[in-house]
Amino acid sequence: MKKFKYFFLSIFIFASGKSFSQAIPEEGREIINDFLILADGFATPAAESAAYQGTASWFTSARALEPWKVDVSLHANALFVPSSKKEFTVNNGDFANLTINDGDRGAVIPTAFGSDSEVMFNGTFMGEDFSFQALEGIDKGALFYPFAQVSVGLPYGFQLGVRALPELEVDGSKFSTYGVGLKYNISQFFRYNKEEDLQVAAILAYDIFDVGYEFEQVSVPGLVNLNEIDVSAGIWMAEMMASKRYENFEIFGALGVAQSDFEYEFGGNGLGLGLVNSELATLNDKEAQFKGDIGFNLYFNKFKVSTMATAGKFVNLNVGLHFLL
Repeated sequence: MKKFKYFFLSIFIFASGKSFSQAIPEEGREIINDFLILADGFATPAAESAAYQGTASWFTSARALEPWKVDVSLHANALFVPSSKKEFTVNNGDFANLTINDGDRGAVIPTAFGSDSEVMFNGTFMGEDFSFQALEGIDKGALFYPFAQVSVGLPYGFQLGVRALPELEVDGSKFSTYGVGLKYNISQFFRYNKEEDLQVAAILAYDIFDVGYEFEQVSVPGLVNLNEIDVSAGIWMAEMMASKRYENFEIFGALGVAQSDFEYEFGGNGLGLGLVNSELATLNDKEAQFKGDIGFNLYFNKFKVSTMATAGKFVNLNVGLHFLL
């Protein structure tokens, strides 16, 4: 959706014959470029974490679900944030207009996952001085949110899954996710393949993961007011999974890669907001991250309980309750 916003914004600018960069003086463009440095450091860990949150627990067994059998599941997801992802360092030399704490050479300030900050930034726009506090994060060591998923067995060893979480606000953050995943059982081609034997499968999934982080309003009078940054990620995941069942207990593991395409957008108002978000689009990036999953399932008559831990730059835990129909 954000790509369409930028497209229509570009049309508007072209049609009006007057771009935001022409309407805003050089001093204002310097401030906006300084904001981009702060936005990049603030949002990058949140964008990186999306690959772990968005790809968690697509499938919890390499065994093929029988054709047209349905697995309806509810999941509780927890992302654990390392301390290294809660803060970043800026220096006065990074900025064209802003200064740190009336001249400090540098400062450590929060990311979207960080806590409060006493660091102040000062600047001048149109002859008027302004100041604002460093963007403050949600101050959470772990992020919890739920989602629902439905999987159906298909012929020839395929299994299709879809998941959804309409926007949900949790501790000052807004989450939403939608995706589709496909699993293909490879063990069916093994010469000896019984249900209790080691099972191997290939998985391909795509997920759209959006999260918004609110912060205390940052204002430059006459230019822009900012109060939120949204991170949108389109995530492709490919991995190989193996599982082994022992009666009512099954253990599984997977190795794969997640390719994420990030987009950022500020929320707020003011003359410069359009230019801020237009320039912010230049920070959009793609990143590939390797990930490993391990977990187990407990089977009962008509349901099972799954657990999965995902490790990489972040640790993500997922617990699911599956109803087998």
